[in-house]
Amino acid sequence: MSVEINIAGLPHDRIVFNPSPLAELGAMLHVLAEPGHHPGLHGWATATASGLRPDLADRLTEADFLWRSARSDLLLPAAPRATLAEELDDLDRMDDEKFVAAAFEVTCSSQPEPSPLVDAGQRARVRELSAARGPRQAQFTDRMLENPAALRAWLRRLMEDCEEAFFADNWQRVRVQLAADARHKADLLRRHGLAEAMAAVSTAVSVGADGTRIVFDKLQDGRATAYADGLTFIPTAFGWPHLIVLNRPGWQPMVQYPVAAPELPKGPALQLMQQRMEALAHPVRMRLCRTLARGPHTTGELATVFDLTPPEVSRHIAVMKKAGLISTRRRGRYVLHQLDLPLVARLGSDFLETVLR
Repeated sequence: MSVEINIAGLPHDRIVFNPSPLAELGAMLHVLAEPGHHPGLHGWATATASGLRPDLADRLTEADFLWRSARSDLLLPAAPRATLAEELDDLDRMDDEKFVAAAFEVTCSSQPEPSPLVDAGQRARVRELSAARGPRQAQFTDRMLENPAALRAWLRRLMEDCEEAFFADNWQRVRVQLAADARHKADLLRRHGLAEAMAAVSTAVSVGADGTRIVFDKLQDGRATAYADGLTFIPTAFGWPHLIVLNRPGWQPMVQYPVAAPELPKGPALQLMQQRMEALAHPVRMRLCRTLARGPHTTGELATVFDLTPPEVSRHIAVMKKAGLISTRRRGRYVLHQLDLPLVARLGSDFLETVLR
């Protein structure tokens, strides 16, 4: 599975790297709502949440579905500005139907057409879908349908209050790092080409063999096309392990990627992660792992212990070796196999990173 962005005919100078205050605020709000996704930011999330005014905390809870399980496209500007106020101004200039459609994509997992603002049947449908998601989503939907201008103003005030409460200080702290990362990626693209720039963005990003597609290794399928408006990559200091690809029809595609840091692990590709889990799922290989975890063994020793033929053991060893789960070394005329304990110990965190990516 993967998300692909078609860049056929797109000049490379239309692929840009820019920080976005609004996108970074969205990342921070997600950390506050789901600190379990971000173990390295537990301290920041706890300290920030405890310092919020009660009324602001309540309002964030009221709207947190816009950034909790999925990031609303409203928080991912494809044309970043220098300040949060400028990006909020851009949101204000968006017409109601486009704004409402993006909000409802999160509140009720729907991309309503025609617009529920003008179609009674669609209005009833999105109300039903949002009610199934929960009371907050239902209330949000009702307010949006009844008075979209008022709710849009409410959301802007919420973002501005977040800026005053915690975002401004944190943005001041990370914006230089994000700008430097964006310049570095742009320089890689200009000097060394698209493939090297994408590899620097993430190990989960690559360029298709024909050079017309950028492929994102994710547990979902999606397709988008970058037209004349180009393709924007937005670095984030608060986003790991999430790699967000906006591929909504009718919207300029963009990507929010976590900036590299020495302490961040480099997770395996989705295909390799699946291969490792499938290798461990077989009951015989599970039993072999128990022995191989205790020390190195030859194929013959394993065959004797488990009452298998050497060719049977060799086939299971080959599967685990291909998945990178065991190490092999030669001692004289014997070949010894042993479970790679550090790698197996990382499987849980690697799996979590893969599904959250």
